[in-house]
Amino acid sequence: MHKLYPLFRPLFFAADPEAAHDIVLRGLDGAAALGLARLASPHLSASPVRVMGIEFPNRVGLAAGLDKNAAHLRGLATLGFGFLEAGTVTPRPQPGNPKPRLFRLVKSEALINRLGFNNDGVDRFVDNVARSRYQGVLGVNIGRNFDTSNERAADDYVACMRKVYAYASYITINVSSPNTKGLRDLQDEQAFGALLAHLKSAETALAQEHGRRVPLAVKIAPDLDVAAIDGIARLVIRHRIDGVIATNTTLARDGIGAERHADEPGGLSGKPLREQSTAAIRMLARALDGALPIIGVGGIFSGADACDKIDAGATLVQLYTGLIYRGPALVAECLKALAARPR
Repeated sequence: MHKLYPLFRPLFFAADPEAAHDIVLRGLDGAAALGLARLASPHLSASPVRVMGIEFPNRVGLAAGLDKNAAHLRGLATLGFGFLEAGTVTPRPQPGNPKPRLFRLVKSEALINRLGFNNDGVDRFVDNVARSRYQGVLGVNIGRNFDTSNERAADDYVACMRKVYAYASYITINVSSPNTKGLRDLQDEQAFGALLAHLKSAETALAQEHGRRVPLAVKIAPDLDVAAIDGIARLVIRHRIDGVIATNTTLARDGIGAERHADEPGGLSGKPLREQSTAAIRMLARALDGALPIIGVGGIFSGADACDKIDAGATLVQLYTGLIYRGPALVAECLKALAARPR
C-alpha cells in the first residue's frame, strides 16, 4: 500500500472525492482482512510516549473526519499510526450537508469540505467499534446534531459520552467545525466555560460508573486570535480538561491560488493551513505553559512538518489531508523524522 499509493492516486483523484474516499477505505479493509496490509507495512521501531495518562505507541495519529463511523479501524490500524481518532459522531444519525460538499484543490494540495457531521449516529458507531476488535488507542470525536441549539448542546455531548465511554481511550469535544451552523460560538468564553463544567460533571459520574477515567480533549479552530486562545487556555486549565487538539479546518483562504473550487464555502485543510495551525499551537503552548498537552494537526505533509508542530509545543500530531495526497508513506516518514529529532 505504501509503495502502490502513488501509482493509484491519479485514478483515485479522477473520481468524486467522497466516492474515492470510500473506495480507498474499503480496499484497505479488504487488504487487512486478507493479511496483505500488514505484509506491505514497513517495520517501524516502537517509540512510546505517555500523554493524558495514556501510553501511545508513537506520536503520530489519524485525525478525526476520515473514519466518521469507526467503520474502518481494522484497516487503518495497519498503517503504523500510534492512535486513531474516529468521528465526529452525533447522538442521532444525520446526512450532513447537500452534495457536492468535498473538493480537492490539487495545485494547493488542499481540501475544502462542508460535510456537516454526516454520520450514522452513536449507536451504529459503538457497534462498529465493538465489531472491529481494535485494541489500539482510540480517540472518539463527538459533536452536536445540526438541529440541536447551542443552549442544548451539552445534552448531545453528554449523550455521546455515555454511549462511547466504555470504548474510548479519550474523548474529543468538537466545538470548532465550521460546517455546523453556530457550533463555533461554543468557543466563546461564557458558553465554553459552561459547556466544560457540564461535561466534567458528566465525566466524573461516568468514571465512577465504569471504574476508570477517560480523558477529555477539546478541538479548537485555527481562526482564533490571541485573546480567544488565552481565554480557552484559562478555561481548560480551570475545568481540568486533559488535552487540546489544535487545529480544525480554517475559513481563511490564504495561500490558495485562483484554481477550481477555491471559492467553495467550507473548512479548508491541507498545506495552506500548515503555518496558521502551527502559529495557533505556538500561542496555545505559551498560554498553557505546560499545564496540559497539545495534539497538533493541520497541514502536515512531511516529517519536517511533524517536527515543526512538536517544536511549536505539540506532544502528539495527527494526519488527514496529507495522508490523502501523500498516502501511507507519510506516516512512516513522520515517525522517522520525529525519532531523529534532537531531544
